[in-house]
Amino acid sequence: MNSAIDHFLADGPAQLLPARELMAFTLGSHILLVPFGVALPAITLLMHYRGLRKGDAVALLLARRWSAVMAVQFAIGIVTGTVLSFELGLLWPGMMGRWGDVFGLGFGVEAWAFFLEAILIAIYLYGWRRLKPWTHFWLGLPLPLAALMGAFGIVAANAWMNTPRGFDLDASGNPVDVDVRKAIFTPMLGPEYWHFVVGVVLTAGYVVAGVYAVGWLRGRRDRYHRLGFTVPFSVAAILTPVQFVLGDSIARSVFHEQPVKFAATELVWKTDTHVPEYMFGRLHPDGTISGGIKIPQLDSILAGFSPDTEVTGLTSVPASDRPTATQATIAHWAFDIMVTIGSLLMLLALWYGWCWLRRRDLPRSRWFFRCAALAGGACLLTVECGWITTEVGRQPWIVYENMRVSEAVTDTPASSLWVMLGIVVVVYVLVLGAFLAVLLKMSRGWRLADEGALSGATAGDVEGDTPYGPRPLSTTAGVDGGRE
Repeated sequence: MNSAIDHFLADGPAQLLPARELMAFTLGSHILLVPFGVALPAITLLMHYRGLRKGDAVALLLARRWSAVMAVQFAIGIVTGTVLSFELGLLWPGMMGRWGDVFGLGFGVEAWAFFLEAILIAIYLYGWRRLKPWTHFWLGLPLPLAALMGAFGIVAANAWMNTPRGFDLDASGNPVDVDVRKAIFTPMLGPEYWHFVVGVVLTAGYVVAGVYAVGWLRGRRDRYHRLGFTVPFSVAAILTPVQFVLGDSIARSVFHEQPVKFAATELVWKTDTHVPEYMFGRLHPDGTISGGIKIPQLDSILAGFSPDTEVTGLTSVPASDRPTATQATIAHWAFDIMVTIGSLLMLLALWYGWCWLRRRDLPRSRWFFRCAALAGGACLLTVECGWITTEVGRQPWIVYENMRVSEAVTDTPASSLWVMLGIVVVVYVLVLGAFLAVLLKMSRGWRLADEGALSGATAGDVEGDTPYGPRPLSTTAGVDGGRE
């Protein structure tokens, strides 16, 4: 660790390390909320549609409760996302000042989608008991589309940083003759975007299903918990093999478009054919690899479907133009953790699918539900690992092969950045702690509402006093309206 820090300090100005740590912490915290901001609206509307289509009061109750979680999550996302927006300009003025006109449109698209999503969430929450059931549903349908549009803007900006296109350079190295279309639709946009979208949807699905898997393990075997588990888990299980294929596709795209990053994630030191695959392991500065599991020729086969495929090594470029051994090891471990968790989730999805096809029923083993309860947390870990692979594997470039991270960093004193990091950590701990506390309070309230419903009251009556001021109608009113 000390040697890595010494390397960072020696490789650039003193403010480089705290700027990196601040950006890493805020982005790493915000990215945990992204799956719910992007995918939870779609899962909620899927449950909402089921409730209206089948006149299912339980499905409508689940959709209404998930929409409340969606609103709370969106409010927290506003805080963490706004901080990131400021940090891009404050911490990396060199990048934004020189390249902002080239790739900044992606951030504009994300901001526009963000405001649209806020309006749509407000309409969706307000309309539960004030709009006709199907009218309410159709007004909510653009919500996941707005979320996907926001994700498109951010991923487009990141894809440009990985494969910058759409400009020429003048004699001073500044971009000219900007082609916005080419700057947005870069070679990595498609692979990154679809891998991201499918990843966040299945992550949200596994997390939501995991909540009801815990309830199932605690003996709550009612239809509420069964339906709350089955719908999101089915979505995630269907998308798991799709994500596995997309993950392989994006790795191959990196092989073609960013060969040095590919070499870092696969610990390839020298350009060669018949390159072995290492599962985990550690790269040393002299090119040797210790630990891990070596699988002969597999890396060449995965890269080009043949052991004769030549894989570019880290030594193909000067040491100053490639990730360090420590950075390569970090990217490699993050990538291997993603692959390992993805493989385990594939087995879990196959287990679920086999039982459903055979008996049209959930697996009966408690071990299945234990694994399902852990799947959401594992997916959140893969989201973090995906970001680490993308960003650390690109080092030392902030704009691949055009601008180094050290050239983009602010000239704010390092001491000020360390103080800012401390403040942000405290604020984020408080904000995320409040988020979890609100969710737990909501969960306890819903459990009490369900217990009250069993004793004669209705869950809808208990939920009548809500901040967004619905008119208290019976739960069956929405169901009857759904049948029309």
